[in-house]
Amino acid sequence: MIKTDILIIGAGPTGLFAVFEAGLLKLKCHILDALPQAGGQLSELYPKKPIYDIPGFPEVLAGDLVDGLMEQIKQFEPGFTLGERAETIDKQEDGTFIVTSNKGTKFHAPVIAIAGGLGSFEPRKPLIEDIEFYEDKGVKYFIKNPEKFRDKRVVIAGGGDSALDWSIFLANVASEVTLIHRRNEFRGALDSVEKVQELKSAGKIKLITPAEVIGINGAEHVESLDIEENGAHRKIECDYFIPLFGLTPKLGPIGDWGLEIEKNAIKVNNALDYQTNIPGIFAIGDVNTYPGKLKLILCGFHEATLMCQAAYQIINPGKKYVLKYTTVSGVDGFDGTRKEAPKAVVKAIV
Repeated sequence: MIKTDILIIGAGPTGLFAVFEAGLLKLKCHILDALPQAGGQLSELYPKKPIYDIPGFPEVLAGDLVDGLMEQIKQFEPGFTLGERAETIDKQEDGTFIVTSNKGTKFHAPVIAIAGGLGSFEPRKPLIEDIEFYEDKGVKYFIKNPEKFRDKRVVIAGGGDSALDWSIFLANVASEVTLIHRRNEFRGALDSVEKVQELKSAGKIKLITPAEVIGINGAEHVESLDIEENGAHRKIECDYFIPLFGLTPKLGPIGDWGLEIEKNAIKVNNALDYQTNIPGIFAIGDVNTYPGKLKLILCGFHEATLMCQAAYQIINPGKKYVLKYTTVSGVDGFDGTRKEAPKAVVKAIV
């Protein structure tokens, strides 16, 4: 049983920033996310794409924003359970909650903050017969541990940033990397496209375009793939097939928790604290809805801040918290670190 003050479901930018705001209030957080790494869509879909509407950053790469948020919250020592999805919730007699993941991990907290973006993300699977049979038998939709592919023959399918980036990375890990895309053009960062071209020219990546994987072969594990290329069929041998066609957002099991849902989003009280119809459960970021809702990262940061103030009152009933600006009070990390502005020098001028 993992115990914490606030269980945050969703490790996207809103969930990560909530850790910082909770830390200022001396509240501990644990983050649960179905994806294998923190950052949500920013890490999984477009880590190398620039974002232009983050205050103070005329332009920031999505991956760099995630790195900055992770650095910002490091001093508050949040716990992370990644690659697991929130499945069930049970309210206890004392008003606290026990959330159980799809892998059986249990979390106990007085406050739940659902910051799941557009919901839990499921991989977009290609329409290939018997592909489910080969899942975890050579078909992978996420790359959690690149070393798993050391000295293996890997085929990646896709034309976006994830397919390009992982092809580049695995070129120095796998014995053979083949990138297949149904078009000749790739929709990804220009430097990634150029890097793949360089690796192709150097013989480190095999590129098959325009082409499509139409079948998988193997008795108990992926052994080869059937490819359709320019109307012709052929077979290529491999050990792993990694289709990277993006993610499909789904509210998932959270939709069965008794929360008020409107158009696949969770209704909250935006006039006060973004609490749901169940006291102690909040929804912040793109996963929530209310009149005038804007699905922007900066709005999620605002919602996370107000949510933490309300969570403090739930966890510390009757205790007053006086808001202090970090420029004045500094920031005390749970790891013993302290950040503060340089103190003014008191000296007479004669």
